[in-house]
Amino acid sequence: MSGTHVRLAASPSLLETVSQSLTMARRGLLRIRHDPQRLFDVVALPVVATVMFANVFGGAVAGGIDAYLPRLVPGVMVQIAVTASVVTGVQLRDDMERGVFDRFRSLPIARTAPLAGSLLADVVRYVLAVTITVGVGVAMGYRPETWLGLAAGALLVVGCAFAISWIFALMGVVMRSASAVQGASMLVLMPLSFMSNALVPVETMPGWMRAIAEVNPITHLVSALRALAAGDPSGQPVALALGGALVVLLVVAPLTVRAYVRAA
Repeated sequence: MSGTHVRLAASPSLLETVSQSLTMARRGLLRIRHDPQRLFDVVALPVVATVMFANVFGGAVAGGIDAYLPRLVPGVMVQIAVTASVVTGVQLRDDMERGVFDRFRSLPIARTAPLAGSLLADVVRYVLAVTITVGVGVAMGYRPETWLGLAAGALLVVGCAFAISWIFALMGVVMRSASAVQGASMLVLMPLSFMSNALVPVETMPGWMRAIAEVNPITHLVSALRALAAGDPSGQPVALALGGALVVLLVVAPLTVRAYVRAA
């Protein structure tokens, strides 16, 4: 029996790895259930951001809140979902510091299962962030041209946030402390979030900033979501957003797994 356990831990099959990853994802969901404060950011931030930005920028950008909401709600959805993905790297580094993953190494499971399970569990955070943002927008008067298109855009945002979470997971593996991961992540994410078309048109920005905003992946994702909500799924931004997420997964995910296996 012990020999069988050693064999499974050393080289589990793909099916076993997927099953074990889902089990670890369930562990992550149970942690959220027992500590709901972990969801504070994805519950409170969508409300605060949507209400605040609507009242601060609505009149200046669109002449009123009602006219601004079709621009604002997709922008906040992307900003909050992408920001929520930072927590993946922070929590991963915190678990590694506390020795949680050292205990997982003694179990007859795939070495990558705890990493994959952690990232899969955080998908719930992205779904909750997107749902609450839409709910607040609707309460303020937002109505998309097509609800089906908005739902497709929400799935796109969740998928892209999951892809981006691998970047922050990589930072969580290679950096020395959770605070360093959070600081470095926000240092990168804040300029990307605000030097985009999420809140204001890029045409109003200075030339050098506009050039950055036009190639910013956040801009492409926001444009894709707006196009889908407006009933235009064939737009170039949708292809760019999907392609960007795929590239991140193909490039960063293997790097993260390799760094994690070495660290573990």
